[in-house]
Amino acid sequence: MSESGNVLMKADHVKVYFKGKNRREGIVRAVDDVSFEIMRGETFGVVGESGCGKSTLGRALVRLLTPTSGDIYLEDNKISSMTGQALKSMRKDVQIIFQDPSASLNPRRTIKQILMEPFEIHDLNNSKEDIDQRIEELIQLVGLDLYHLSRYPHELSGGQKQRVGIARALALNPKIIICDEAVSALDVSVQAQVLNLLQELKKKFNLTYFFISHNLNVVYQVSDRVAVMYLGKIVELADYDQLYEKRYHPYTEALLSAIPRVDAGKKSHRIHLEGELPSPSDPPSGCRFHTRCPRATERCCQEEPEFRELEPDHFVACHLYEKA
Repeated sequence: MSESGNVLMKADHVKVYFKGKNRREGIVRAVDDVSFEIMRGETFGVVGESGCGKSTLGRALVRLLTPTSGDIYLEDNKISSMTGQALKSMRKDVQIIFQDPSASLNPRRTIKQILMEPFEIHDLNNSKEDIDQRIEELIQLVGLDLYHLSRYPHELSGGQKQRVGIARALALNPKIIICDEAVSALDVSVQAQVLNLLQELKKKFNLTYFFISHNLNVVYQVSDRVAVMYLGKIVELADYDQLYEKRYHPYTEALLSAIPRVDAGKKSHRIHLEGELPSPSDPPSGCRFHTRCPRATERCCQEEPEFRELEPDHFVACHLYEKA
């Protein structure tokens, strides 16, 4: 692990629970005891099936959701318990790009008015001329033209709207940006353009990303480290190269086997997982993956595995690599 002084954000045993819709559903354990560190200047990827808690975790990091328990730190500041003006001020440093740009942009405002909102909300002491200049810089940074500032969201394509969302996230020079499925709603060709834009902006401004996706190809394209989530828990965490060369958890192996390969002469073996993802309101006992795991043992059904370091900076929660 990198030196502690290089840690930008830290999650320490974070849990996010919700009340179920009815008594039968009980408590929904969307994120259940998750810990990790995000290093300054890296892209920390999170991948997993729909419903595993990725987006809930991202929204907790930006404090759109308050953790049920556990702590979240931005540098040395505990943001998980912030309220009022302290919370408002923190959000200048932690921004988010949402999955659906059509739903995240106010349809009644022009693009210029949308990009002006961060400056209005945080009441920054900038002159109107300075703000106008900054907005023009932002729209050009994301590959749009100045005439787009007078348009409304419905007059833009999906890719253009997402570029506006990226510009808005950049407005206040944040320290970290949460990318919540930022390209999944876009056409494949547009996805590549937006991913390239995010990479260029990261290099130019030394940005840090928390990148959420269910698409392993996308995660591998942009991430320095990858966390694999299953039913509210991180089951494996490693550098991109480590995970690609040697993965330990059977769930990670199944996810990677689903990536199409174009290598000549190489055949890939697809691992098909049986059954459906269990409900987070009634998770299985022991290892949560044991109901679908082809290598599960009796111990997996009864005892929850410890999330531990098997190799330098490579963590996994699986009984197959523990001493009985």
